[in-house]
Amino acid sequence: MPKFAANLTWLFNEFEFLDRFAEARRAGFDAVEILFPYAFDPRDVKERLKANDLTQVVINVPPGDWDAGERGLAIFPDRRDEFRSAVEQAISYASELSCKQLHCMAGVFPDEADLFEIEATYIGNLKFATAEAAKAGININIEAVNTTDVPGYYLTYVEQAADVIEKVGADNLRLQFDFYNVQKMEGNLAVTFETYLPLIGHVQIADNPGRHEPGTGEINYSFILAMLDRLGYSGWVGCEYGPKGTTLEGLSWMERLGK
Repeated sequence: MPKFAANLTWLFNEFEFLDRFAEARRAGFDAVEILFPYAFDPRDVKERLKANDLTQVVINVPPGDWDAGERGLAIFPDRRDEFRSAVEQAISYASELSCKQLHCMAGVFPDEADLFEIEATYIGNLKFATAEAAKAGININIEAVNTTDVPGYYLTYVEQAADVIEKVGADNLRLQFDFYNVQKMEGNLAVTFETYLPLIGHVQIADNPGRHEPGTGEINYSFILAMLDRLGYSGWVGCEYGPKGTTLEGLSWMERLGK
């Protein structure tokens, strides 16, 4: 059975953020992931990780104004300095938390933007991010995101992400494979995962429709998780879903799948 990490942005919302670490450990998790920890002093987060013997698997680079609908800064030609500052902040946090992966969101494609300029900016910004992250021993992840949940998102297909990785040409640029997003955009999960396995640095799961826990939708996670083992995927699997009920009630899927 794969190694699961609790996404503390999505799970254990019944508790204050800093209390979720203890709840994750109590539920049996050995690792956690967080979208954006920047509202908290990294020393406080580090203390909760250490107190509960948890590994911080991944955090996101600051995405701009999330409440205003921004989902990343990497594609915008006029915001390169802001992007670089965000990357530097993320590396600083990740280093404090001994976190070895950063998810860098691309951004929502602007109306009437020049596609070639956007692509060139994205590639250039990822070259900067990977070079800076490499100095700290950190990987940068990119993820294809579905356009139902994030209309207009720039990076939407796994093949497109693989092409970006090739163009950037950095050893520490990896694919973050989210089964929920891939199911919504293209399906064919098993073949797509196996095809791009050499590029994959992190996996996330949720069921579809609804983005709830495995077993609540159409994805055969019994098959998927067995496939990860069969193919030798040894990284973490982030539980990035919204429980249909309470977090603990929802975690019964792990027992059903043999954890």
